[in-house]
Amino acid sequence: MTGHPDDAHITHDPAYSVVAPDDFPAMIEVDRYETRSDAFDGIIGQTHDHFWDPFNPAYLDYAQPFDVTREYIMPPERVLELNTAVSDRLDEGQRVRLANNITRFRMSGILHGEQGALSLSASLCDILLDPGAQEYAANQAREEARHVAGFGRYIKARWGKAYPCAPELGKFLNDIVLSPIVYKKLVGMQIMLEGLAMGAFADTYAYTRDPLLKRLIQLVMTDEAFHHKFGKIWADRTLPKLTPEEHNKVEDWAAHVFESLLFNLTSISQRTYIYEELGLDWQWVRDAVREAYGRDSRRNSMQESTNIFRVLIKTLLKAGIITERTKHVYSPWVDLGELVGEGDSMVGDAIAADGIEYLREINRKRRGVNLKATAA
Repeated sequence: MTGHPDDAHITHDPAYSVVAPDDFPAMIEVDRYETRSDAFDGIIGQTHDHFWDPFNPAYLDYAQPFDVTREYIMPPERVLELNTAVSDRLDEGQRVRLANNITRFRMSGILHGEQGALSLSASLCDILLDPGAQEYAANQAREEARHVAGFGRYIKARWGKAYPCAPELGKFLNDIVLSPIVYKKLVGMQIMLEGLAMGAFADTYAYTRDPLLKRLIQLVMTDEAFHHKFGKIWADRTLPKLTPEEHNKVEDWAAHVFESLLFNLTSISQRTYIYEELGLDWQWVRDAVREAYGRDSRRNSMQESTNIFRVLIKTLLKAGIITERTKHVYSPWVDLGELVGEGDSMVGDAIAADGIEYLREINRKRRGVNLKATAA
């Protein structure tokens, strides 16, 4: 079988065997069709439970009014800048504009992240040899596509257009989408990107004042909970089989990515144009935030259960990717023992479960209407 050597991909499980993306002849070998793993059948089979359509008002009503010039999408107390000297330089209309444009920046980042997940899932279809793993990747690509559609439509409804992808996020997405190494794709997307996303979604769901955004987030989370499970299956089936050298390689790569994202992803320097629109110097804004929150502001914010980096650390920890070798990278920010004591449940699980029940009811009614229409 052609393709990259197994030691580069670090798979060790037949369910994640891969070939080169241009090795289509391997995909039509007769024996391949007989090697399907059943590891993913459960999450594939539940797809109908969380089906939704971003263009059907039965699921989402994009006509819901919300005046972004007067109303805060996220409460002002959740906007760091508005709890500093920055607020003193703005009138109320400018405060609303700043807060909502920061939300626009975050929603744009989510949109770009969903596009990255879509492109990466599609790329997995070209290299995963196991028919079950390939079907799941195709299934996830379909779901990521509706997330792109959902967030794209939301941003258009509220602001007209998304912001450009922030440099650090763009670099991370580019690295994992284009990487030829399968473990970087799976750890990067299913564990790290999904971990960040679940934290961001749970935080937004908990605090947003926009009913449309709240519902959109919940529906997306019903899908993301399953995407996260795909990453956990990889971790459970692969990490115990790694040699110490291989585990170190995965662990060190994850720690490097974590630090890069932690110090850059949400940095004020990534969205300077938002402040410039209001006549504010971004460096002054940065200093005002530092003065108000102190040197420990990042650590303090990570004590919240929905903080994106706290959720990411817990995801890596529960996957077995954080060990004694690298715990020093994470322990300055969170209490790792506390995360262990929280159990396996992840932030957002309950939101996703409620969302699935909501979707089951809608889909049950839609199927009933369709059956009556067919009978007539």
